[in-house]
Amino acid sequence: MLWTDVFAAAAFVCFAIASVVLAVVDLRSHRLPNAIVLPLWLAGVALFAAASAAAHDGEGFLRALIGSGALFAFYLVLRLLSPRGMGGGDVKLAGAVGLHLAWLGWDALALGALAGFVLGGAYGLVLVAARRADRRTAIPFGPWMLAGAWIAVLGAVCGIRLT
Repeated sequence: MLWTDVFAAAAFVCFAIASVVLAVVDLRSHRLPNAIVLPLWLAGVALFAAASAAAHDGEGFLRALIGSGALFAFYLVLRLLSPRGMGGGDVKLAGAVGLHLAWLGWDALALGALAGFVLGGAYGLVLVAARRADRRTAIPFGPWMLAGAWIAVLGAVCGIRLT
């Protein structure tokens, strides 16, 4: 069981470091670089696979893969419906976020996805109310996706469940 925890913890340490870097980069440049997002996603897959192998239990890994694909697909649909409303980097980041959150459980995935939209929407509303943005203003969404994800991670660690 110890190696399972070590591999999963390593995945979340990578996620934490990448979250800070990606949030800063996205706020400054409105970009989520593939050079950070894709290695984060792949490292998560490798580390969660190792954690599952160490535990001799593939259920968590399968859930993480499904969650990754589901959140990626959801964001991809949003991108296809409104190309100016959602960036390609957000779509790829959704895959990595979904992987990490679904590892913790379906509740974490749902909470993290919802919290990201609530936080991003609230930020946009504040900007509009302050007359610093309008409906056409591009707003970086990555930081809010990541903040929502970390709310879900902390909720999972504290035992908060949606059901």
